[in-house]
Amino acid sequence: MNLSGLRRYASRSLAGRREAAVLAPVIERDGAAHLLFTKRAAHLGEHPGQMSFPGGGREPVDRTLTDTALREADEEVGLRPEEVDVVGRIDDTRTSSDYAVRPFVGVAPDREYIPDESEVAEVVVLPVEGLTDPANYESERRVGHPDYGDHRVHYFHVDGYTVWGVTGRMVVQLLERTSDWRAPEEVDRVVGADAELPI
Repeated sequence: MNLSGLRRYASRSLAGRREAAVLAPVIERDGAAHLLFTKRAAHLGEHPGQMSFPGGGREPVDRTLTDTALREADEEVGLRPEEVDVVGRIDDTRTSSDYAVRPFVGVAPDREYIPDESEVAEVVVLPVEGLTDPANYESERRVGHPDYGDHRVHYFHVDGYTVWGVTGRMVVQLLERTSDWRAPEEVDRVVGADAELPI
């Protein structure tokens, strides 16, 4: 991954009723770039069991959304703010729960991370090489959603995990900004808004 362009990227900001931020930690392991994800705890009310980047809603204690991302990464997996080199961000995105989420990208050390079991079931480190392998990627266009209309959903299937949804959209943009990988223009299939998810 070439992260240098993120320092200069003029990312798109969104205003939202609720603000949130995530941190996409980049880890070098065995000479190759990896991304750290969390698997959300099954008992959570929003997006249980899904893969995500560490993050959450902005709190009054947070001076900036960067502070939000770093605080949440510390709380969820024990990644301390002073361990992270925040290199930039990608575009804000909106979630189904009406959060405007700002994704930051930072370089983090390769070490063991301990999940906060109240929020995180597992800490997962996936190789970028696996995420950019065409055999591990698929997408679909979901049509007729009552709130979002027609929209594309990206799926990355790596090492027995599936990254999709809002996090999948973030991964697409991050990979397209930092590598030669591009999401194919054509989707693999077109389905109704309530079709079963391929995960």
